[in-house]
Amino acid sequence: MPSQGVKLYVQDKHVVLDNGILQVTISNPDGILTAIQYNGIDNLLAVENQEADRGYWDLVWNLAGSKGTKGKFDRIEATSFEVIVENEDQVELSFTRTWNPSLEGKVVPLNIEKRFIMLRNSSGFYTYAIYEHLKEWPAFNLDRFRVAFKLRKDKFHYMAMADNRQRYMPLPDDRLPYRSQTLAYPEAVLLVDPMETEFRGEVDDKYQYSCENKDNRVHGWICNDPPVGFWQITPSDEFRSAGPHKQNLTSHVGPTTLAVMHSVHYSGEDLILKFGSNEAWKKVFGPIFIYLNSLSDAGGNPLSLWEDAKQQMRIEVQDWPYTFPASQDFPQSHQRGNVSGRLLVKDRYVCKDYIPANGAYVGLAPPGDVGSWQSEVKGYQFWTRADEDGYFCINNIWTGDYNLYAWVPGFIGDYKYDVIITPSAGYDIFMGDLVYEPPRDGPTLWEIGVPDRTAAEFYVPDPSPMFVNRLYVNHPDRFRQYGLWERYADLYPDKDLVYTVGVSDYTKDWFFAQVTRKNDDNTYQGTTWQIKFKLDCAANETETYKLRLALATAHAAELQVRVNDDGKSPLFSSGQIGKDNTIARHGIHGLYRLYHVGIPGNLLLEGDNTIFLTQPKSTSPFQGIMYDYIRLEGPASSNGNKKP
Repeated sequence: MPSQGVKLYVQDKHVVLDNGILQVTISNPDGILTAIQYNGIDNLLAVENQEADRGYWDLVWNLAGSKGTKGKFDRIEATSFEVIVENEDQVELSFTRTWNPSLEGKVVPLNIEKRFIMLRNSSGFYTYAIYEHLKEWPAFNLDRFRVAFKLRKDKFHYMAMADNRQRYMPLPDDRLPYRSQTLAYPEAVLLVDPMETEFRGEVDDKYQYSCENKDNRVHGWICNDPPVGFWQITPSDEFRSAGPHKQNLTSHVGPTTLAVMHSVHYSGEDLILKFGSNEAWKKVFGPIFIYLNSLSDAGGNPLSLWEDAKQQMRIEVQDWPYTFPASQDFPQSHQRGNVSGRLLVKDRYVCKDYIPANGAYVGLAPPGDVGSWQSEVKGYQFWTRADEDGYFCINNIWTGDYNLYAWVPGFIGDYKYDVIITPSAGYDIFMGDLVYEPPRDGPTLWEIGVPDRTAAEFYVPDPSPMFVNRLYVNHPDRFRQYGLWERYADLYPDKDLVYTVGVSDYTKDWFFAQVTRKNDDNTYQGTTWQIKFKLDCAANETETYKLRLALATAHAAELQVRVNDDGKSPLFSSGQIGKDNTIARHGIHGLYRLYHVGIPGNLLLEGDNTIFLTQPKSTSPFQGIMYDYIRLEGPASSNGNKKP
């Protein structure tokens, strides 16, 4: 029997999309989702909320020159409605808000078009948006934008975002002031009198469910009665800012599901989109897919809906770029290009031959400096991973100008191919063999950690028994527990960390973050860590040794380095760095930073030596640094360490 085609019903204040599987109701002309009817449930969205507070695109913006990452919240309400496509196979709708000078200072100076698509036989719908800033329009800052869905709290209680990150969740009512205690920031609360007693004594914090873009493909909620899943699927990262390792929020207590296109979380002000008054810009965000599923077998396990959602995610990824969006601003596959090649590593102190860049992250991003992709926010990025032999292929690239960037697990620093690459529609570019030479002056004398841009390999303590999220007990992501920064003072109440090369084990003896120490009077003080090591022979006083300091994140910190004398002026100071707020938000990494500190040989002693790593000042409990990797190199002329 043929399936029902897609039908559109246009009413005075709403439009309804119906393909016989689900019905989606959108306010007219605002373009805000007010109802989703599916599998006998009249509305999956939060019926207790106002219609404008159920399913919507939003953003936070501010005037040019504003400081900080706070701004004006805008739940984007369109002012005009248009049917773009209407037939039995597809309906595509457009809701547009057009800016004009009379709105200056009141509304973000952007033309914003929100689109919604329903297809025949599809158990869900798609949404995407087109943002445009004309050259003559005012300057402004854009902090974040996303799509938010608020679901029925009486229906959706189980949240899933990964095979090992899913659980029954507290209710939003459990976060009310008389049922919870606010902790160090408003997003984190201790559940002291939840409606469901099983959650008593747990911490709830939406940042505990953050995820890297590259892993943020599907997440959502399950309703048990009737068994229904609500899933947000993002098949591509090309429109997300700051590259594959940028972390964003996913789902959290509400029940809420987010599709974050851009945010400053885990990066701070470095990721604010700052537009000049003479700057034209246009970008397509999405499409993303909202997928609904249910059980055909009444006795089936509702948790199997997660497995089905993952399978649907794989289908959506395979189908990218979609062929059905009707906007001319979204290029089809034949309008895109491909870039391939091979990346090799040259490090003469590791191997005399070229080393295949096994597992390297290789990507195209707008032209910039080395490593600039991690703070690039206005253009498109396209990333892949090299195979074990270093071969890579980046497909479906928008035409335009790019640099090719990469970083290789196991090696510090960033690679950049300096020549601008301009993929053309329908053409393949083969780059041949590319060679990355990581920073290196001499042989490794010692090292701490693994160069993987995170602090996950270091010692992550158990949380205080007062601040536990049971999901992360004995979990690979144990760093997502709340309050771990205060565990440093518990472990080192009087003296700071001392690490002895050759004796200490960084998985047990190197605390995952160099944070401040909390005093008994609730003030905080800076900390100094020591690295003790031996030189078997006298240092060459005329040569320079090199200390490589790779940081996984920094927040309002200053890193000072001294050698063999903690009282003298620092040999190196980073100045104040970072506004990543990663320590508070359980992120294990933010923006990557790499410093190279030259140590004159006359400062080193035969026998015992100490490097002091100091944070001299303290203003907050979240101030600190996460190290990725530390290495001391001898000079190239070191005895017994000649070039192979």
